[in-house]
Amino acid sequence: MRIAYSPCPNDTFVFHAWAHGLVPGAPALDVTFADIDVTNGMAERGELDVLKVSYAVLPHVLDEYALLPCGGALGHGVGPLVLTREPGHGGTSLLERSRELGGLTGRTVAVPGERSTAYLLFRLWAADAVPGGVGEVVVMPFHEIMPAVRDGRVDAGLVIHEARFTYQRYGLHRLADMGEHWESTTGLPIPLGAIIAKRSLGEDTLALLAASARASVRMAWDDPEASRPYVRAHAQEMDRAVADQHIGLYVNEFTADLGEAGYAAVRGLLTRAAAEGLVPALKPDALSFP
Repeated sequence: MRIAYSPCPNDTFVFHAWAHGLVPGAPALDVTFADIDVTNGMAERGELDVLKVSYAVLPHVLDEYALLPCGGALGHGVGPLVLTREPGHGGTSLLERSRELGGLTGRTVAVPGERSTAYLLFRLWAADAVPGGVGEVVVMPFHEIMPAVRDGRVDAGLVIHEARFTYQRYGLHRLADMGEHWESTTGLPIPLGAIIAKRSLGEDTLALLAASARASVRMAWDDPEASRPYVRAHAQEMDRAVADQHIGLYVNEFTADLGEAGYAAVRGLLTRAAAEGLVPALKPDALSFP
């Protein structure tokens, strides 16, 4: 079974047991590591059997792929951040915050992919918070965004993953939290990354894939140390404490099972985005799973 997911700690933690043949009855995996923007493109081209993708890309691929009800990334307090290098952000009054956010009008912002969920959340946030509209949007790999903001090559950056824990090391400042905006306006968890599999594999195989992903998650929780060498080998020199924080934040109850709240969050995000003309509208049964 050909699968692609990122080398980030949450994905290697989740898939360690399955990728190493430790899940009884699970199909063997042929793993490709790729950034989420790359896997989004793979999904749109119909490549590979199973992929970790952004929820934002689902409306473009659900005719060919089914959303698995487990293995992905949702949660509370896990939203992307908008960072700047100017000090003094973080005002608490409504007036202070409006002035800070208004300062992004017409500015250049680096984002980790135009089909990323982070960018979709950013656009929904900007529609409310930056009425004048941001200026140029520059797409770059997420690990290059903070250096670009620090060095003044862009005015602001939309960051994801472990950047939540490390942006201060670059001397950067948090302007806004996309997750806080999403949760305060919807009350729902934040949908970030999804696991999808080709519908042509058939209902029985799709059910087996979901069971295998869920079992791999639970095995990782039962013995966290077992996955540590695999996580470290692909963590791009990330220190252990940050990797552990990353896993603790992005691997949670929604990874084991989307549940009602998880599905509501996904529908809510994509329905609102479709209403804003940002993605195609979902078909009524698009998120159903065999």
